[in-house]
Amino acid sequence: MKRIKILYVSFKDEIKAFEIPAFRGAVASKTGKDNMLFHNHLADNKLNYSYPLIQYKRLNKKPTILCVDQGVDEIHKFFEKRNWGIKLSGRDLDMKIDKLYMNEFNMQVWDKDFKYTIRNWIALNQENYRKYEAIESLTDRISFLERILTGNLLAFAKGIGWTVDKQIKVRIINIVNSRPVKLKSQKLMGFDIEFKSNVFIPNQIGLGKSVSLGYGVVRELKNRTI
Repeated sequence: MKRIKILYVSFKDEIKAFEIPAFRGAVASKTGKDNMLFHNHLADNKLNYSYPLIQYKRLNKKPTILCVDQGVDEIHKFFEKRNWGIKLSGRDLDMKIDKLYMNEFNMQVWDKDFKYTIRNWIALNQENYRKYEAIESLTDRISFLERILTGNLLAFAKGIGWTVDKQIKVRIINIVNSRPVKLKSQKLMGFDIEFKSNVFIPNQIGLGKSVSLGYGVVRELKNRTI
């Protein structure tokens, strides 16, 4: 079992979905290149492929920062600035806080299932997309996606330093939608799915590719909101 802290901070301004990368860039510029968790780039400008502990999202149209584990301690490097304002798409955002929540969770594998939805899940890189397209059976396609989602959960576990001591189980119960997504000049596929797992996943955590840019947002399918 691993106990983690998660901090959700949303701001009063509104942004468009396509502005999330610029939002991340503006916040990262505010904190400086030395603070890697804000931008996930290494010193030589190579990508850090570990799980992002600071994630940028658009929730209820508002720019939101989600901080996981060590990211909670790092976010003070933004808030310690005298002026939090940023410039986005030619306009000034004051970055006044709308909502702030801090929670702690026990990360473990349970003897029961939890039901979730995940939106804009970038499950497949270009190589896996070709493999997925070559699979004719819907059942086999779902099994393929379930293995990838299990891998995403294991990557999350590794990123927060959680040693998983039991088998993680994932079962996709509905593919609600799928759509082409252009990401960094690559044409990929985004999925909206419903699934069950024996892992409790905190609301708004991202899974899959580009979670730092608001993709793959998970919510428990109960009347639970943050």
